[in-house]
Amino acid sequence: MQVILVNEKDEAIGLMEKIEAHEKALLHRAFSVFIFNKKGEMLLQQRAATKYHSAGLWTNACCSHPQPGEDLLQSATKRLQEEMGFETSITKAFDFIYNAPFDNGLTEYEFDHVFIGSYDGVVEPNREEVSDYCYKSMADLKESVVDNSRNYTEWFKIAFPKLETYLATVLA
Repeated sequence: MQVILVNEKDEAIGLMEKIEAHEKALLHRAFSVFIFNKKGEMLLQQRAATKYHSAGLWTNACCSHPQPGEDLLQSATKRLQEEMGFETSITKAFDFIYNAPFDNGLTEYEFDHVFIGSYDGVVEPNREEVSDYCYKSMADLKESVVDNSRNYTEWFKIAFPKLETYLATVLA
């Protein structure tokens, strides 16, 4: 799988195999999808134990990398179906850049496009990607991220407060 290397303006500057980009800590395009139910609770997934980093940690509904030539929205929608087993309408909320090194020598250095949506139907996670899932209220989640930060992915801990700020401005 290739990732799209980008500059800090999200302009494509090349392609590279995913693992190599993570080994070399090169900035590349990514997306994260956050899903809420009618109660305002966020859908979380626990990453499968076989994932190459952050295995067993809790995070947002799904995240991945768009493929060359793929539309970001279509790629995010497709990946949500592949990981969580459902489709729903999502919209772009914001983007941000983060850099998170891992103990295994890999680094997530990503220009992350954040999408949000709502869904109340059946969740059928792909067990190769997801070991468990749950819904949590924003208040409970905020407390859990503070009290049990080691249980969450690095990108989730960076994105969550940005998402709170975004939702506060949209709902204001």
